[in-house]
Amino acid sequence: QVQLVESGGGLVQPGGSLRLSCAASGILFSRYTMGWYRQAPGKQRELVAVSTSGGSTNYAGSVEGRFTISRDNAKNTVSLQMNSLKPDDTAVYYCNAHILLPRRDYWGQGTQVTVSS
Repeated sequence: QVQLVESGGGLVQPGGSLRLSCAASGILFSRYTMGWYRQAPGKQRELVAVSTSGGSTNYAGSVEGRFTISRDNAKNTVSLQMNSLKPDDTAVYYCNAHILLPRRDYWGQGTQVTVSS
């Protein structure tokens, strides 16, 4: 059974930092592209950052330079370090595991991030 369990969300003031973590089980973690997505109220889910099995990373333009995704294949974890947070970063953040062959997508339950003074 595949499980993705996020942690680390919460309430933070603008300009602050948070670190999200996602622990994966039931998959061959090193072969998966791991990503973070977010969904704000009334908006569609959007990509925040991804880390491929080959070690490449990619970021949404709105978080480039502020967020950093990292993975530990030995521990089956992926993290998202979020700095200089803005109110627009407020959303539920979801961990995703994706593989092309065979095509599979797995999601965590989400963790709330609220940026507010």
